[in-house]
Amino acid sequence: MSTLFSHFFEKNNKIAPQEAEYTEVLDTIALVPKMLYFYGKIPEKRVKTVAIVGTRRPTEYGREVAYQLGLAAAQAGAVVVSGLAYGLDSVAHRAALDAGGVTLAVLGTPIDEIYPRAHERLAAEIVEKGGAVLSELAPGEVYHRQACFLQRNRIIAGLADVVVIVEAAARSGSLNTAAHALEQGREVMAVPGDIRRPLSEGCNRLIRQGAMPCLGTEDLLEMLFPERRKRSRRAVEVVGESEAETAVLRELVKGGKDGAELLEKLGMEVAELNQTLTLLEIKGRVLALGANKWAFKQ
Repeated sequence: MSTLFSHFFEKNNKIAPQEAEYTEVLDTIALVPKMLYFYGKIPEKRVKTVAIVGTRRPTEYGREVAYQLGLAAAQAGAVVVSGLAYGLDSVAHRAALDAGGVTLAVLGTPIDEIYPRAHERLAAEIVEKGGAVLSELAPGEVYHRQACFLQRNRIIAGLADVVVIVEAAARSGSLNTAAHALEQGREVMAVPGDIRRPLSEGCNRLIRQGAMPCLGTEDLLEMLFPERRKRSRRAVEVVGESEAETAVLRELVKGGKDGAELLEKLGMEVAELNQTLTLLEIKGRVLALGANKWAFKQ
């Protein structure tokens, strides 16, 4: 561990799954972890939790969807769990942090070995902002990397109420997480993708096998919070302080879009759209995702 972040990881705590309401759900899984070692804070009370996982080499589409799902879930009060890996795991953690929410990172390495090293800064931020980095492997424990990374997937799934696979190839570790979730009786959702892309094959197959398609943030929130389903049948009424703001908000509430899409859908002039988006961002009604992409801020 680099000395730059060592002060965040000077002391790890440990807890048996049965010792806290939040973690006792792990008692229901096969091969219950004997102990969880962690930095930071694990929620004491059980709250809705979503695991968002996917490929380490995502497309821009995958990144955008994972970010929107993580952001919406955290804004709604759910804990976001993932594996701190490159790609979509880190996107999910980042979205939860940007939303001011809680996120948990489950390592496949001993607790004193943050992996990948490039994500030490991210791990430190997770701890600093009220979440936790955890592992079932004690400090300095000898381990087999491939086996332990697959084994940790059962903990990611076990902590969650819903597991979402965003992008996955036919042979992906994320599908291992989905298999654990199904075995554990958790809800599994998969984001459909282009049938021509290898990174969509795993998700599309999961849907064919019975996983619930995740077509946007509302699908995830309805799965996490069933009480939303009745409300969601009614049209979402979104109103801005001008006709232009209302038009933009009603388009973005359907899902994130880039500036070109908004121009095409709304028929605005570029200057009017840019001014409207800037005002809505200042008011906290929309979120800039970068690269001229925008999302409704719930």
